[in-house]
Amino acid sequence: MTKNQKDKHKDVWAAGAVVWRPGPSGSTATDEVEIAVVHRPRYDDWTIPKGKGERGETLVDTAVREIAEETGQHIVLGRHLGDIHYDLGSGRKHVRYWAARGGDGTFAADDEVDELRWLTVEKARETLTYELDQQILQEFTRLPADLHTLLLVRHAKAGRRADWDGDDRLRPLDAVGRRQAAALVGLLAAFGARRVHAADRVRCEQTLELLAAFLGVGVQSEPDLSEEVYRTDPAAAQRRIRELAAETADVVAVCSQGKVIPPLMEWWARQDGIDLPEAANRKGSVWVCSLHDGRLVAADHIPGPLPGD
Repeated sequence: MTKNQKDKHKDVWAAGAVVWRPGPSGSTATDEVEIAVVHRPRYDDWTIPKGKGERGETLVDTAVREIAEETGQHIVLGRHLGDIHYDLGSGRKHVRYWAARGGDGTFAADDEVDELRWLTVEKARETLTYELDQQILQEFTRLPADLHTLLLVRHAKAGRRADWDGDDRLRPLDAVGRRQAAALVGLLAAFGARRVHAADRVRCEQTLELLAAFLGVGVQSEPDLSEEVYRTDPAAAQRRIRELAAETADVVAVCSQGKVIPPLMEWWARQDGIDLPEAANRKGSVWVCSLHDGRLVAADHIPGPLPGD
């Protein structure tokens, strides 16, 4: 294949969401919520709002921006609903979808989207033009719409332990880690983070301190989520994550360490009977934990907060 042929056959990534709001009675029952579907005059189709990524964006950034542009909605992302893939004349397109709570914003028609309708799930299914969109909507209906989110973050990069001369509890983020911490602000805010907790290690606290400043809150210390405590008493971390999961008033972002998060997530998934996706547990990665009545019902892993992660 020549270089020109390769350029013509490239992967394109996009992102969107099944945007929902409570039904007219205020109900958040899945069969009573309203779903946003949009009409595109260029194609004369009805679709779930989505759009292509721009340079320097993560897919989370893309989803938030595109939905605001197409629907006027200021959303809070929830669980990952899946990816779809299809061929284009110029290559292959991939679209990542989340569930997202909307209801806050004003629609303005333009050349790209000229109509927005809020429909029941059943009516939305009948209205959507494409079967792949209908499949994403079907996945949305598999679990309750109004799930609670907990965000479990591995601390950002902090150099090598062997290169740090001093108490390892005080090891700070390095330059890359500070970039990751800055990028985590937008990512975690997109999922509705309102409270900030961190294991009592400087690198964990620094990973979320910019988020805390953005939200105007403090960083609550979580000594039971440090590696040293987990090594001797994993049950303490298990109890604590259950306690945080039960606090549904706000979305909590919690930062811990690399030898805590994988076994803790494996224990939690086993206890609540779900399968976890593969996860490399990189520094700066995030588990988006979806909860119903304190029970873990879905978990999505974001490998990192920077574009290209």
